[in-house]
Amino acid sequence: MRPLIVLLLAFTILAGCDKPKPPQPQEAAGPKEPIGRVDISTRGQQAPAIPFLGPEGGPATLAAFRGKPLMVNLWATWCAPCVAEMPTLDALAGREADRFQLIVVSQDIAGKREVDPFFAKAKFTNLQPYLDKQNVLMEALKIDTLPTTLFYDAAGKEQWRVVGAMDWQGERAKTLIDGALNPPGKG
Repeated sequence: MRPLIVLLLAFTILAGCDKPKPPQPQEAAGPKEPIGRVDISTRGQQAPAIPFLGPEGGPATLAAFRGKPLMVNLWATWCAPCVAEMPTLDALAGREADRFQLIVVSQDIAGKREVDPFFAKAKFTNLQPYLDKQNVLMEALKIDTLPTTLFYDAAGKEQWRVVGAMDWQGERAKTLIDGALNPPGKG
């Protein structure tokens, strides 16, 4: 009797396996908002004093921006997610200019030869091209993914970084930025 029950049970289980699954609801059409990974593992580290090129061709460092919060985006013209988020960074830079400085630092090894035509075509109104042809910032900050965006407080200490693209006009970005500018316990 027992083998018969086991056989019937096995038959019932196997018979149920080939039943078609009910249709699943489809996701809404259209592109999804890019979601970068937020990393706070290096919170509190001082911005490196590594030189790179400013928009006028002279040397610049992250340390030179101390005194006002700073958002730094490392990107490249050959990086599709980087290019896709640049318009949202340009809009953010204009909207938030009173609260923090935003710079975008190209990691293109061709430098101005690639970046200047990209900026001319995009017609950004709030961003200027900073250049890091030797990728010294990526190395100093231990970054291996573009885009990566870092946020520093006015004292030059890292608050967070976003690894990957993000819609910088979205609610998630607003929450991150507001949290960095108004940390808990700060009156």
